[in-house]
Amino acid sequence: TGPMISECLGNLLRITLSAEYFEDKYLSFSVIDQSGIAWELDEAMASQCGYTVTYSNWRNIEFRASALSCHSRLEKDMFTVTIQIKASHTPDMKNTATHLKSASCRYGPWSPRELVCESNYMEVSVRREVPQTVKDFIQDEPDDWTLAFPEAKAGEASVWQIVFHQPEEKKALLVSDAWSAGYGLNTTDTRVLLRIPYTAVQIQLVEAQGITFSAVRSSTFYKQRWMILMVDTAVACPVDGVDYTNKTIIWTVPKYIQPLSAGATSFKDVLVEAGVDLHKLSAKEMASRKYVLSNDLNAITVKIPIGTEGGYYKTSVSSGQHGTKYTINLFLEHQWEDNKWGLTKHTIIKEIETPFEQVELAIINSKWPKVEFTEDFGTDKSFILLCSFSDSNLSARLMNVTVGTFLPDVELVNLTIDGATVAVPEAVQHGYLTYEIRYANGSKAYVIKVPFDAPSIKKEYMRADMRAHTLNVTLAFIIHPTSETFTVPVVTVSTVKDAVLPSARGFCDGRNLRLIITRGNVDQNWLPFISDWHLTPEAAQKYNYSLRDNGTHLAISVPFLSSHVNYEDFHTSGIKASLHLTLKDGITLANRRDFSISCRFSPSELIQCLPNGTVVITTVKLVGIADLDTSLLVLRDRQCKPSLVTEKTATFKFNVNTCGTSRKFNSTTMIYENDVLYFRPDNDTPVYQLKFVCSYAIKQTVDIRYESKKNPPPSIQPGFGSLALSLKLFKEKSYSDPYQESEYPVVKYLRESLYFEVELLQPKDARLELNLDDCWATNSRSQDSLPQWPILINGCENSEDSYRTVFHEVNYSIRVKFPQHLKRFEVRMFTFVQGTTLLQE
Repeated sequence: TGPMISECLGNLLRITLSAEYFEDKYLSFSVIDQSGIAWELDEAMASQCGYTVTYSNWRNIEFRASALSCHSRLEKDMFTVTIQIKASHTPDMKNTATHLKSASCRYGPWSPRELVCESNYMEVSVRREVPQTVKDFIQDEPDDWTLAFPEAKAGEASVWQIVFHQPEEKKALLVSDAWSAGYGLNTTDTRVLLRIPYTAVQIQLVEAQGITFSAVRSSTFYKQRWMILMVDTAVACPVDGVDYTNKTIIWTVPKYIQPLSAGATSFKDVLVEAGVDLHKLSAKEMASRKYVLSNDLNAITVKIPIGTEGGYYKTSVSSGQHGTKYTINLFLEHQWEDNKWGLTKHTIIKEIETPFEQVELAIINSKWPKVEFTEDFGTDKSFILLCSFSDSNLSARLMNVTVGTFLPDVELVNLTIDGATVAVPEAVQHGYLTYEIRYANGSKAYVIKVPFDAPSIKKEYMRADMRAHTLNVTLAFIIHPTSETFTVPVVTVSTVKDAVLPSARGFCDGRNLRLIITRGNVDQNWLPFISDWHLTPEAAQKYNYSLRDNGTHLAISVPFLSSHVNYEDFHTSGIKASLHLTLKDGITLANRRDFSISCRFSPSELIQCLPNGTVVITTVKLVGIADLDTSLLVLRDRQCKPSLVTEKTATFKFNVNTCGTSRKFNSTTMIYENDVLYFRPDNDTPVYQLKFVCSYAIKQTVDIRYESKKNPPPSIQPGFGSLALSLKLFKEKSYSDPYQESEYPVVKYLRESLYFEVELLQPKDARLELNLDDCWATNSRSQDSLPQWPILINGCENSEDSYRTVFHEVNYSIRVKFPQHLKRFEVRMFTFVQGTTLLQE
């Protein structure tokens, strides 16, 4: 128990560091020698000295030491290793906590030759014996001794040397040179050891039965007095030999390979055993796990079902995709005897990792089923979903998303919200609460809770009272200990009954239809339309409509007589007019909400019977007569046509004694009647007829209180003030379409009519009336330049004009609120001449 646990596993010592204690810490390993000196380990020293640091199941850290490692103490059949571990929360290793662990293991008896294939080095140790004659020493090949002997003979007394045998050359190294090259050497009273990292220069790749081995053929020797002692230090370890078929790992190891069996002619298997994590398994244990160990004449084969007990899954990333690999740490021990080397013990430690397999992650929105996961990572991968329904998240107005499942080696490190990446602790400032759920088998999932009202949650109106709330966040994960990273985009939608639609109330006053719309929580980007016409503030101003929006209410006012009002019917009780407004989606322009208001307006709004016998009548186009052209409306006398026309209205101005007006009398009233008519071509039967009546009293007695009083004669008092005037040129007599600035200069032909309008813009005072005095034309932009020609003199036309100026009456209309503020006149196009010469500017 505690943070470190030691185990004796044959000629290896294993110390396992608890992930719970050392998790998220930076570690350094040192080995303490017999003098108490700490030798810090790096990768090169570890492989040279017989140490291995690796990760076992998920995040547990494993330290392994060979019985003949550099700084172990060997006494008879007992070896002791002391390690020092420093742990810090920062990479600079400040404020470290130091842990010491000393462990002893018994090992014996030793075989004459022992070979170990570790994950980071190869090791061979042989019994140290004094030969009877030099010629009896035979290395990997029959001539190896012949090649090695001259090198040994030339060496100094008691100086160890190693001779490496390669196909085309041999190379002798002193012990000091071999150590500098990364080779590990050790000797005891009874044994000689050579340790070779897999990165060593002298390694050769050889094949046996199609399987590649890393191999080194070497002789280690020294001179002692009158004789040369020499030991065979050949070693070979399999590099591959692993296949994956039908969800099964097949590991094949050939037997009696060169150079381990060079010179031998007879072989006998003594023992073949296999296991997991350096623990040997009995035949019964292997059968229960469905392992298969077979030993034939030339090879040993181990078959392991992928996902079976003894291995574990670890997270991996391929092309940015999340997945897993199954890992199992197998070992094989093969002992044999031959007629040259006696007993050999060959131990192979093989960590096998299956190819990457992508794993789809489940993203569960707990607004719907609440889901829990269970996954068995020891056997076949499977998901079990346990669902229960709950509305607690809805009542709390939270989006509750579970993402998983993950293996224990995965950690959530940051979130990307609206393009900004934030660490998990900072995410709460954006409304994102994240926490981890751990399950009994060690797997886990992450839960993200976000309020529906968080700014990063996109809200979209769906239908009726439903809104879709969309969570779009990217989660970034790190895998321990490899530090690989991957991301998981999470896009989930919750549909909630929380939509508040805009509502409206409407009413009419004397001359306007009004709508007041109370905004909801779904129409921030909805746009008001009237008959597919987007009602913007600029457009409303153009048509003299009123549009006000304070964020919570939208108020619209449209005059009764306007082009966007529909007229449905006429009755003596009034004219039924309606205004239809649609709120449309600001992106798709799909109709979202319709409002309308209908009112009846008094017929008096359409007719004026003036005391001087002038009648002004405005008629409207009914929705039932779609093809009615208001410009073709006439009175009984078809020569009487409208003086002002819009798309939906036509205005007539005439005297009661004209246009076919009929007259009736009774004792008190004189009644004038006429009809507004519409005829289709080649048809004398009107399809539209509006009868109107003006009544005048013949006799009327009015009591007036009269008091004689001398009043001073009226007089006009001079005053001073600022007036704003405009002079516009129009294209037609209807004065509906002025020339814009971009259309100037205007080209006209001689005697072609020019329609001018002078308007008093400010102040808007109904008591004021605009009168024109003098108006003249010049041949240049300067009003004082010569020549000049008067168009109006003292408010009257110029009697000397060949084509005199014509005044046009101004009547009330949608655009004209104060007719007395405007004067309109028509001038024929002319040019200045002198004699017969055209004057130009």
